[in-house]
Amino acid sequence: MAFETINEVQERELHLLWTNADPMTAEYMVFMYAENSMLNHWWDKVTVICWGAVQPLIIHDPHIRELIRKLQYEGVQFSACLTCSDKLGLTEKLQELGIETVRWGKRTSELMQNRKHLLSV
Repeated sequence: MAFETINEVQERELHLLWTNADPMTAEYMVFMYAENSMLNHWWDKVTVICWGAVQPLIIHDPHIRELIRKLQYEGVQFSACLTCSDKLGLTEKLQELGIETVRWGKRTSELMQNRKHLLSV
């Protein structure tokens, strides 16, 4: 089967599970790949799932917040684990940045069980 044919058949949605709070990893892997995925049409939809330690990074690092705003403008979706954000006291602040907050535990399991595209960082 040709590459184009496979892409036509498969769902072209990527979820990036971002758990590494290193700013360099965020900028030069998670954000770079998400941005290029949208700009080059590698994926039709990209959702970055913000889990655990990355949530305080988002709130406390203005450069990371600016990069997120840029990616949101380019069509990248951001969603944060609600259980984490509640425990960290960051739910409202993340929502104010346009980041949805939902419970991702079961959803992540469903993504994997249904063989959806999930990249963990």
